[in-house]
Amino acid sequence: MAKKITRSDEKKSIFGLEVNGPVFFTSAIFIIISIALTLIYEKKAEKIFADIQHAVAEKADWFFILTINLFLIFLVYLALGKYGKLRIGGQKAKPEFKTMSWFAMLFSAGMGIGLLFFGVAEPVKHLMSPPTAEPNTVAAAQEAMNFTFLHWGFHAWAVYALVGLALSYFTYSRGLPLTIRSIFYPFLGDKIHGKIGDAIDVFAVLATLFGLATSLGFGVQQIASGLNHVFSLPDGILTQVLLIAGITLVATTSVVLGVDKGVRILSEWNMRVAVVLLLLALILGPTLFIFRSFVENTGSYLFNFLKISTWSETFSGTSWQNDWTVFYWGWWIGWSPFVGMFIARISKGRTIREFILGVLLVPSLVTFFWMSSFGSVAIQQALGGDMTIVSAVKDDIATALFVFFEDYPLSMIINIVAVILIAGFFITSSDSGSLVVDSLTSGGKIEAPVGQRIFWAVTEGTVAAVLLIGGGLEALQTATIVTGLPFAIILLIMCYSLYKGLREDLQKLEKKKSEKQMDDYEEVVKEIVARRNKTE
Repeated sequence: MAKKITRSDEKKSIFGLEVNGPVFFTSAIFIIISIALTLIYEKKAEKIFADIQHAVAEKADWFFILTINLFLIFLVYLALGKYGKLRIGGQKAKPEFKTMSWFAMLFSAGMGIGLLFFGVAEPVKHLMSPPTAEPNTVAAAQEAMNFTFLHWGFHAWAVYALVGLALSYFTYSRGLPLTIRSIFYPFLGDKIHGKIGDAIDVFAVLATLFGLATSLGFGVQQIASGLNHVFSLPDGILTQVLLIAGITLVATTSVVLGVDKGVRILSEWNMRVAVVLLLLALILGPTLFIFRSFVENTGSYLFNFLKISTWSETFSGTSWQNDWTVFYWGWWIGWSPFVGMFIARISKGRTIREFILGVLLVPSLVTFFWMSSFGSVAIQQALGGDMTIVSAVKDDIATALFVFFEDYPLSMIINIVAVILIAGFFITSSDSGSLVVDSLTSGGKIEAPVGQRIFWAVTEGTVAAVLLIGGGLEALQTATIVTGLPFAIILLIMCYSLYKGLREDLQKLEKKKSEKQMDDYEEVVKEIVARRNKTE
């Protein structure tokens, strides 16, 4: 008699909670131990992780570059090929959310906050220190925008799209739990519901929680800097901790309300505020220049696409790319369990083609226009001799956006909108992240009890606050990026698993269509024969 397999999303802990006990409690213990060690050995930990990251960047830069490009090629192949017509959740499945709500949620969870933090700062940094051109020249300006588009465009979203597509497919089309372990089903079979699967999910929980906590910590520093710049409010630790408490409170409320009533509504409002800020920058700034730069930047990026996406400083022997491109690739891959799982959670009912093109194209094009509206204008100011924004970027990246708006009409109002938007994006990252961690620790349940959601939302804020007070944010951020290397290997396995699964489903679908056509043909023949018999 075959042994009955208990799925990870069917397990109960000894305390009767609707969690996968081994993942829930192991993750909680690891989090406590990791925070304690980070606080005790902050500087040493930071140095160790930084050394590992440097070694990874130096030895495995080619691997990161190759895999990221392979992910993008694979997704384009799926979208434009015969697999594009398959629908997540079955051919009769319907989308759970409207298209605009879907875009808003995936964008808010993916990188909305990063655009505010780096939209001005990164292009200016590349202008001052370009990869190959002479600093502070027109050539440097073009390179700056090319590489900014590279770091925030199609390749970044390809990582999220791959994880999101694989997880949504295995969850809604194959009926497996919404958790990272499910992607290994073609290799491990029912073993994914055992210890191996638990270990995989613990790894994903830690990567997600620490990635979110560090981002939350750094984010409140930017909000505090903005409040100090605009209202002259103190931006010390007390202010930052109070901001974390406020963000966590709103995020917890959103988590309690769920995806449809909480996360969706907040994400939609975020996008509305983002559009307002973008329109203010467009109308009150150099409007014609922004449109020109968007067209030129996009064209230059596409023209140089193959060159910059495969460039690895092979002959120059410099380290610019390791400090930027490889860093970003590791960061996006390290974040992919969180963002990918959340995208999977909200994508049931989409076709493969709709999913991939939607996740790749729309956020990327919005990002390109955003970077042109802020980054290109900042570069123009610097090339024109106004070094105010350059000095701001050198002094404190967190204030760059607020300094950028100082010369604009209604600068006070614009900066207030910017602060609100930053806070909004952090709230949506926090609440969506909490839902993801809750799903992982519950074994893949799509809807877990409210109490568990609250626990992880509060835990996330607490971790960020503790690390802010005691130090250690930089160490954990570096650690998150280091996890990018092993996870890149997991993503390659994911590509094969997904391809194998889609091929099987397409064959079944085509077989059903063929059988139906045969049945229809036989019915037609029967009708013809019956009519002849009547006439005879």
